[in-house]
Amino acid sequence: MRTFAELTEKEILALAISLEEEHGRIYDEYAHALADNFPASAKVFKEMAEEEDEHRRWLIDLFRQKFGDHIPLIRSQDVKGFVRHQPIWLVRPLGIDKVRAQVEAIEYETRRFYERALERTSDASVRKLLGDLAAAERDHISLAQQLGETHLTADARAQEAETARRMFVLQVVQPGLAGLMDGSVSTLAPLFAAAFATQNTWETFLVGMAASVGAGISMGFAEALSDDGSMTGRGRPWIRGTITGIMTTLGGVGHTLPYLIQDFWSATTLAIAIVLVELWAIAWIRARYMDTKFLQAAFEVVVGGLIVFAAGVLIGSA
Repeated sequence: MRTFAELTEKEILALAISLEEEHGRIYDEYAHALADNFPASAKVFKEMAEEEDEHRRWLIDLFRQKFGDHIPLIRSQDVKGFVRHQPIWLVRPLGIDKVRAQVEAIEYETRRFYERALERTSDASVRKLLGDLAAAERDHISLAQQLGETHLTADARAQEAETARRMFVLQVVQPGLAGLMDGSVSTLAPLFAAAFATQNTWETFLVGMAASVGAGISMGFAEALSDDGSMTGRGRPWIRGTITGIMTTLGGVGHTLPYLIQDFWSATTLAIAIVLVELWAIAWIRARYMDTKFLQAAFEVVVGGLIVFAAGVLIGSA
């Protein structure tokens, strides 16, 4: 790997051509990946790709005039000091906020490259082109923001924000809520059955932990194996499975931890209070993200939870 100071004028131009070509292809990938969910931003990145291609043509024409037709293969990864950008354009579905942040980083890096390249060249025509390209980058924070003023209207931004919210609900809230509901409700019966059957807080704690961890593992695998997200847009299966498994475990652990208290009735009273808080939290999440009226969500969750709780108490007291 070479340092920037070691590059010749010919190699600097060759590197500039490589950068513009790479960035054009990256922005084209962004446009393709965002076309369905974020059409306004996709149009921005399509125009960015076209502008990068235009810059590349300018550089190639100048290179041919100065050095001939053979352009040395030199890329950013061959020179010290360049940031290695993560290939987020390969991820589906693609997050719009991450894309915009990465584009701004790329544009800032490109501007700095042209400014440094100006210090290394003495040819008038080369300096003129590099100066023009540096000025184009310096006039705005990023090309993405400049083009966004044309295409990302208030309505388009609102529409994309709503799409992003739906994707968050689909990929994070739904699996998390499913896990929390299962962990909070399904562990009630074994926990309180063990509590009233033994009236031993430590044994009850062990039963609750076993039920919580077991339910978390089971729900996590079930969610991860349900579908790969390619058609449903639900995101990566292992991420969904992890979210579901963790939330399922937490849902059961919450009302299990009070049984670390040695006094049985104190532990049970605290556990019941925590169950009520969990059921309220589930109802609030459903009302907030799942377009369900709070009273309806609370009724459904509380009734289901009370039935499971009563079953556990009856079985444990038999």
